[in-house]
Amino acid sequence: MLEIDNLHATVGGTEILRGLSLEVNAGEVHAIMGPNGAGKSTLAYVLGGRPGYEVTAGSVSFNGQDLLALAPQERAAAGLFLGFQYPVEIPGVSNVQFLREALNAQRKARGEEPLSGGEFLKLAREKAGLLKLDMEMMKRAVNVGFSGGEKKRAEMVQMGILDPAFAVLDETDSGLDIDALRVVGEGINAIMRKPDKGVLLITHYQRLLDYVRPDFVHVLARGRIVKSGGAELAHQLESEGYEAVAA
Repeated sequence: MLEIDNLHATVGGTEILRGLSLEVNAGEVHAIMGPNGAGKSTLAYVLGGRPGYEVTAGSVSFNGQDLLALAPQERAAAGLFLGFQYPVEIPGVSNVQFLREALNAQRKARGEEPLSGGEFLKLAREKAGLLKLDMEMMKRAVNVGFSGGEKKRAEMVQMGILDPAFAVLDETDSGLDIDALRVVGEGINAIMRKPDKGVLLITHYQRLLDYVRPDFVHVLARGRIVKSGGAELAHQLESEGYEAVAA
């Protein structure tokens, strides 16, 4: 589903990714863990197409397409979703307005009919309920005045509405308390744990993996994958640290 081969990328002239290779098949959840500065967020931004992140070598294939040849909006229309470590605020634009426009833009790109206002609100209520987010919050400006946990839950509602084929989630557990962590974890499972979908879950800590159990765990260090294993690898990292495991 997602095939990354020998990926090299620079930011501001500094090489961050140094030959990263990874394959995620449909129906799989892969977790990436690693120390600060290892290149985890850089990988997420490169996959999402963020400006300023230059790929200097390697390739990325997504469902048979050259992902790197697509503009960010084309990647989204092809079914790729990027969840941010720090979701941005958009004053003056409500969540409902933003998401209806985003969803219908993607549907148009795929040759599908747009959803009516009523159809969209029904979908939004369903997905907001899944993440225990009040619909009144969906009427507010995107992330404005939201707590860290509310921003992450709102982002998962976005994911549920857009219904991507593949989600790259960059430290979705950041800023979540115990209850919000459970809700977000259950939301990820409900939305993305399906035979035709894939997830790349970037995290510092094992705690989210108690709820979203990965099929594979990878350690990213020095710009490449240096170790891979099952869910038990996350527990080993928690107890021994990155230096001992990824040396």
